[in-house]
Amino acid sequence: MLSCESKTSDQSAHKPVKVVVALGGNALEEKGKESTAENQRNTVSRTCRLLAKLSAAGYEIAIVHGNGPQVGRILLASETAHNVTPAMPFDVCGAMSQGYIGYHIQQAMREALQQEGRSNIPVVSLVTQVLVDPDDPAFQRPEKPIGIFYTKEEAEVLKKEKGYTMREDAGRGWRRVVASPKPVEIVEFETLKRLWDSTIVILCGGGGIPVVRKADGSLQGVPAVIDKDLAAAKVAEEIGADILLILTEVDQVAVNFGRPDQQDLGSMTCEEAEIYIDEGHFAPGSMLPKVQAAVQFTRSGEGRHAVITSLAQAVDALQGTAGTRILSAE
Repeated sequence: MLSCESKTSDQSAHKPVKVVVALGGNALEEKGKESTAENQRNTVSRTCRLLAKLSAAGYEIAIVHGNGPQVGRILLASETAHNVTPAMPFDVCGAMSQGYIGYHIQQAMREALQQEGRSNIPVVSLVTQVLVDPDDPAFQRPEKPIGIFYTKEEAEVLKKEKGYTMREDAGRGWRRVVASPKPVEIVEFETLKRLWDSTIVILCGGGGIPVVRKADGSLQGVPAVIDKDLAAAKVAEEIGADILLILTEVDQVAVNFGRPDQQDLGSMTCEEAEIYIDEGHFAPGSMLPKVQAAVQFTRSGEGRHAVITSLAQAVDALQGTAGTRILSAE
């Protein structure tokens, strides 16, 4: 396991370890507390104090974050006020969420770095577009719920007037569902590449704003949600990161989760992870995309591996004493 103090022979002391960090929802807002801007900012401040310790330990980091609850509230506000001001399309709501979450993180990160004696490191949030394939099969089976609940009658009107795909959601009402295509290209990647050596970059909020390339080469936003862990894996792969660090609510990945025979995993190979996936150990929309992203990144280049752990265990996990490591077979 690589750390900043202990490196393999081909990673000298002059080459810092590159880490792309994927933040889960618990890093942005605390369950059980009202989702005010102040409460969210306080949660982000605690998160950034831990992330700053990674920088202080010598790791070079970039930060990818989720936006599920936040973009849902932005969409709700927009739809609720449609009689007063035009509702914004979903891709615009995604951009709005990137802006305010990125603002919170970059502000809190600068404060945390200053406390670690690293006030010379700039931090910037980057509104990020992510290219998706318009022929991705996900567009034929939209399944990601977004926005507020509607009655069946209201849902029928939205289907007819706006062409939305609506689905009944666990007896709670009807919701709009959108596709969740795979990320193909980080549009602003060159910006990240130029900033990497000097700046901590916050990017691909909520998985990035999904866009498709039109016939004339221009980009157009589409109503979709990209999984933020898969987007983080794509960023890590393209930038040549050494480690993809996926932070979530649990300290380790487990099989038979929540059962008496639950087994926490300190490490697993990509092949073992795929067996566990086939056996249905990881829940869709929860641990499954994290493990899939970890496998994707680990297989993308020699010497790469992923770590899944909780925010509190991040430093220890990078040093090999906590979390779950996803490794190549060799």
